[in-house]
Amino acid sequence: MSGFVEKPEPIEVPGLVHLHTGKVRDLYQNEAGDLVMVASDRLSAYDWVLPTEIPEKGRILTQLSLWWFDQLADLAPNHVLSTELPPGAPADWEGRALICKSLRMVPVECVARGYLTGSGLVEYEQSRTVCGLALPEGLVDGSELPAPIFTPATKAAVGEHDENVSYEEVARQVGADTAAQLRQVTLAVYARARDIARERGIILADTKFEFGFDGEALVLADEVLTPDSSRFWPADAWQPGQAQPSYDKQFVRDWLTSAESGWDRKSEQPPPALPEHIVEATRAKYAEAYELLTGSTWS
Repeated sequence: MSGFVEKPEPIEVPGLVHLHTGKVRDLYQNEAGDLVMVASDRLSAYDWVLPTEIPEKGRILTQLSLWWFDQLADLAPNHVLSTELPPGAPADWEGRALICKSLRMVPVECVARGYLTGSGLVEYEQSRTVCGLALPEGLVDGSELPAPIFTPATKAAVGEHDENVSYEEVARQVGADTAAQLRQVTLAVYARARDIARERGIILADTKFEFGFDGEALVLADEVLTPDSSRFWPADAWQPGQAQPSYDKQFVRDWLTSAESGWDRKSEQPPPALPEHIVEATRAKYAEAYELLTGSTWS
């Protein structure tokens, strides 16, 4: 089993129609046909949406995404139309709600990797490839790749794993021209973000993007370059050959698999509530990532 430990009821707002409750974001449609995307404080780990929220997480993700959209505007247009609170929306949506273009979404997670870790490392250790792309011998956990690579994945439903697929499979699904465009834009955006992060003492190990079409234009959508969608490592602590410290929910993953939690992730039981010290440490990591990348204080 996996999915929501406790699935929230959608909030009813006059003039908005609820479309979808995701792991983190809730989607609505307004009367003009635009999407209203609301980032909650929910957190997912090991294919479960946990019962404990991380205070301010949704606002941090939203504000960091907006900052990145500005940095990337010349490389890829984005879906944001307005940051104004929809009429009648709860005050808690302030800073976490975006009014966005309704796009024809591409059913592919566009992943760029500059370093070897995670599911890429697992495949590499088996076959010296990642998503079918051959890599040199001698790489270890945390190794920088000779050049960034495009390693797409299928988009999974809540409670299911995204599955890595080959570039050829993407071309089969969406067409050769769209696949080539996805690869080119993904790697260009990753390279820009990697360089910006590096200037701030952060390694952008990998990240995933979502794209949709507005007519014929390919548009960057959803969140972008947040600790939920990216692996950020402190550059001064980078040491290949081991798991790297990171600006994300690793505190949560580590606690869930510890004896203290008492949870067996191979069982069909949902994970337990998080203790306060894990909640606060995780919130602090998200805020630290925001501050280091943007140069602004989170308040």
